[in-house]
Amino acid sequence: MTTTARDAAPALVLAPEDGGRDRLQGCSYWVALVLGTVGIAMTINQTFNLNVFGGPIIDTGFFYIVLGLFLSLAFLAYPSHIAARHHIPWFDWLLFAATLGCCGFLAWNGGRIVAEGWDLSAPTGATIIAGCVCLLALEGLRRAGGMVLFGMCTIFALFPLFSDHMPGFLWGPGMDLAQTVRAHAMGVESIIGVPMRTVASLLVGFLVFGSALVVTGGGAFFMALATALMGRSRGGPAKVAVLSSGFFGSLSGSVISNVVTTGQLTIPTMKRVGYPAPYAGAVEACASTGGALMPPVMGAVAFIMAEFLNVPYSEVMLAAVIPALLYYGVLLLQTDHYAARNGLRAQPAEEIPQLGPVFRQGWHFLFSLALLTYLLLVMKQEALAPYIATVVLLATSMLFGKERFGLAGLRDLMIDATRNIFNIVAILAGVGFIVGSLSYTGVGGAFSRELLQFANGNVYLLLVLGALTSFILGMGMTSSACYIFLAITLGPALIGAGLDPVASHLFILYWGLISFITPPVALAAIAAATIARADPWRTGVLAMRLGLVNFVLPFLFVLNPTLILHGSPIAILQDVTTALVAIWLLAAGFEGWLYGIGRIGLASRAMVLIAGFGLLKPGMETDLLGLALVGSLYAAAMLGRRRRPAI
Repeated sequence: MTTTARDAAPALVLAPEDGGRDRLQGCSYWVALVLGTVGIAMTINQTFNLNVFGGPIIDTGFFYIVLGLFLSLAFLAYPSHIAARHHIPWFDWLLFAATLGCCGFLAWNGGRIVAEGWDLSAPTGATIIAGCVCLLALEGLRRAGGMVLFGMCTIFALFPLFSDHMPGFLWGPGMDLAQTVRAHAMGVESIIGVPMRTVASLLVGFLVFGSALVVTGGGAFFMALATALMGRSRGGPAKVAVLSSGFFGSLSGSVISNVVTTGQLTIPTMKRVGYPAPYAGAVEACASTGGALMPPVMGAVAFIMAEFLNVPYSEVMLAAVIPALLYYGVLLLQTDHYAARNGLRAQPAEEIPQLGPVFRQGWHFLFSLALLTYLLLVMKQEALAPYIATVVLLATSMLFGKERFGLAGLRDLMIDATRNIFNIVAILAGVGFIVGSLSYTGVGGAFSRELLQFANGNVYLLLVLGALTSFILGMGMTSSACYIFLAITLGPALIGAGLDPVASHLFILYWGLISFITPPVALAAIAAATIARADPWRTGVLAMRLGLVNFVLPFLFVLNPTLILHGSPIAILQDVTTALVAIWLLAAGFEGWLYGIGRIGLASRAMVLIAGFGLLKPGMETDLLGLALVGSLYAAAMLGRRRRPAI
């Protein structure tokens, strides 16, 4: 796929998504490569119990090692201020060394921390080091996650200091400064709590697999595959954008990097075949946002979700399949209907590769993904699966890939994986303060009880309150941070109201991601609008309209879990089938085009939308209503054609 100079997108500066590429040069590059390789090797050693590093490492010590190796690199990669974007000042090297030293001390004393209860009472020196780790974690979060997330996590980090002065359900037992820093740094609920344990135990392997796909050419293959499949259809580039962003986003889980990576190619191509710039940006923003909801990987959140729910990751992955397919199905149909209504053409033939050659050159990428899925769903090997799939991918790339994978490729793999890991470690170490403070003060449970009491048994009111809370928090926090906070506060309330646990947590995730495509924040839409050279507000409004089904789906699958494959086979088949018909009708209503009829007016669009929402809601009565409305519309159209006089 090519772009002209006129359509080429402007260079974007969307830190920290660049992974510190401007600063990791020369000495810092090699330091990152060595430490990253050591960290990944130790994770593999721990996962497979290889005992290469002198025997098994107790979990607490291992988590501190991962924290020290990767959080330290955040100070080399991310600048403290914009003036230091292209060089590393001396104090960043000092912070790098301090992180390694402090975390190394805690790792060395991991056994004593657990056995002697250092989170409650520790030597003075250890308490001082714990305080340093807290400050380093917050500064790493500020650099990697931004000021809004830093401010929120700082408030939570300090919350135990004044929780005994808070009113109502916000009250909790107070702690002094020494107790607070010991609990955060040496307890198992905060910095090395659920988020960090998930990264060290599970997520590193999947990040390595995602990097292996990128450096071996998997990104280019999926783009070519999507183009070969959809490029010849009307408005083909928009469908290519939907498919390629779904492929890429399901592996990366990062909305903004998905927009920047795939959007540089898809948005200019959409514009060339006739899509307006705001519409092209909106399509890419919606498609990239959905990547975090699409199995098999779904980014960090799905793994943290499995940890919170204490279920296998495969259960979360299976539950997410149908809602994600419905979301992408609506996007594909809307782009097709828009193209039909506006007479848009396909992608130029010379830009479309043949499916056969594309498949022959990249079948091993699909094989590796299929193997990963098999290991997750059938073999239930969440921890081992990504490493096995990575080895198979690298081996098949060396044997069958278009470009042979050698030592240079291995180096690129390790540095790319290292960048991904230290970015998420820096963010989740800071987000751990939220988990810790809510746990130590008991406010998380009190908040859930207060919500249940306020809703007074009204599940619909509880869901609306949860949706609004998720949406508002999603404006200022990463999807991981937003989900973690709400999983602790809102999740128990939803489950306590009798709702399905997995559906409840997916509900939180969906609504936390909606802010990426909804003004006034709409970060994904803004990034896409920059590439498209379009008005960000208009792009955001269009993205909200294109992604409107995302506002509805969470309510549907949480109220009737058949859409997440929980229920009897007959009920699942009926509800999924009607949901597929429903997304076609919703797309037709949004875009004003119905197959077999063509353009439809406002009244017909309203009927089609009502029918679509009726079919999307599980239940025989609403299904019959939806089918009756659509049937009457087609009957009226056929009757009108019969009465039309021949010319």
